[in-house]
Amino acid sequence: MYKVGFDNDKYLKMQSEHIMERIEKFGDKLYLEFGGKLFDDYHASRVLPGFEPDSKLRMLMQVADRAEIVIVVNSAHIERNKVRGDLGITYDQDVLRLMHEFESRGLYVGSVCLTRFAGQPAAEVFKERLEKRGIKVFLHYSIPGYPSNVPLIVSDEGYGKNDYIETTRPLVVVTAPGPGSGKMATCLSQLYHENKRGVKAGYAKFETFPIWNVPLKHPINLAYEAATADLNDVNMIDPFHLEAYGETTVNYNRDIEIFPVLDAIFEGIYGKNPYKSPTDMGVNMAGNCIIDDEACSEASKQEIIRRYYTTLNRIANDKANEDEAVKIELIMKQAGVTTADRHVTTYANERAAELDMPAAAIELNDGTIITSKTTELLGAAAALLLNALKHLANIDHDKHLISREAIEPIQELKVKYLHGKNPRLHTDEVLIALSMTGISNPDARLALSQIPNLKGLQAHTSCMLSDIDVKTFKKLGIDLTSEPIRKR
Repeated sequence: MYKVGFDNDKYLKMQSEHIMERIEKFGDKLYLEFGGKLFDDYHASRVLPGFEPDSKLRMLMQVADRAEIVIVVNSAHIERNKVRGDLGITYDQDVLRLMHEFESRGLYVGSVCLTRFAGQPAAEVFKERLEKRGIKVFLHYSIPGYPSNVPLIVSDEGYGKNDYIETTRPLVVVTAPGPGSGKMATCLSQLYHENKRGVKAGYAKFETFPIWNVPLKHPINLAYEAATADLNDVNMIDPFHLEAYGETTVNYNRDIEIFPVLDAIFEGIYGKNPYKSPTDMGVNMAGNCIIDDEACSEASKQEIIRRYYTTLNRIANDKANEDEAVKIELIMKQAGVTTADRHVTTYANERAAELDMPAAAIELNDGTIITSKTTELLGAAAALLLNALKHLANIDHDKHLISREAIEPIQELKVKYLHGKNPRLHTDEVLIALSMTGISNPDARLALSQIPNLKGLQAHTSCMLSDIDVKTFKKLGIDLTSEPIRKR
């Protein structure tokens, strides 16, 4: 059952105030490395129930008049046509998407920075494409021995070779399409250039996870490890913070491992590091806005199980290796959960075993479990949506919202004319059929009106679904898992 565990309004207010305080601490300008997803942070909304997926964007909009955005992308990623797994678009396409999303909300995008630039043909083409649109493009280069060769890095032959990114506002948000883009290096390069120009500039890091002021093995932080199993990120106690303040805080391995290097780089630029630990660099206030720890813990445990199934499906599709699943299995043990703790999993699998055919289950906000099976007209996923909508609309389960006569012409189209092998309706097709039926059927219209109430529900299928069905569940906001079994 859904319980709010996070105060989103408090978060927006506290987070924006804290960032403004950090700007004032440094004087003229703050370079804020912005990690994670800005528009669609569904991981955060799942493990912190009450967190809105666009909270970080809304927080930025509260300081829009003082902020500008620099989008960073690795030139090698452009050359390799690297794709964002969640959106299915290349990183260069995502730069344009990010620009549009920011600007449509009144946020100022000052420029794009191509990092690791070495004359890659695709990066050159992308640079020209941006400049034709009137977008400022700056180039940063690879530095031999980075990040350990500090004397070279902090010199005119290191950061000094990079273009100086011209900015006009006190808060410069540095973001990127994905990890490995060079956000931190871009920020530090700018500090070097600003210092040479006599500008007092600072650096801070904004990452939602891990949450520094909840325990290391708290389910929220374990869920972050599960979400980044493919990156081999590991949460750790920040030893620098513990030594400096005697306070136990949580950070992740990459920031802790790089901190001594950062310390030397800061000293090379300013003569002194303003931070005593990786935790000091962060500005994340999410941990202070948890209002129901039990609700967030339970949601995080469910997210760990969901990530496990996602990984199993990726392995079945040759998109991940077994090591990722093994890592998440260990995390599940640490969290004290098994797949049986995801109720819809048990219901769907038991229903499939009982009927010897694919089945599905969905859990409503009141704890009610709705199940479905595969029929000659509908796949289990499509039937599940209809069953759930009927229940939410208080329509009798045995009442047909879409007649056989309406479904059969669609099946004929799929098989006879589009040469498909599966005549059963997919989830998107059944929703379209329901919409058409709603023209003359009040019950169908009533069922359709319940679609918003599907958002945030948990569902499971006893076999893997088609990409079409997976995307439909995602658009509806349903958290879906599936057994890594292909349909028979």
